[in-house]
Amino acid sequence: MRTTIALDDDLIARAQAYTGIEEKTALVRAALKALIQREAAMRLVNHGGSQPGIKGAPRRRQDVE
Repeated sequence: MRTTIALDDDLIARAQAYTGIEEKTALVRAALKALIQREAAMRLVNHGGSQPGIKGAPRRRQDVE
């Protein structure tokens, strides 16, 4: 999908310096993927412990001699 966006030249230059990605399309794609990964991780963190009364899953343990 084609989209026209206005990008801050300084932010682009800094992102290119950090990542080594020179092509703007690839840079924006990488930035969006990183944002999605970060937000997904934050959702997992925020949902953690939301059921305090839940029992832990049973585990099978082997005796080690």
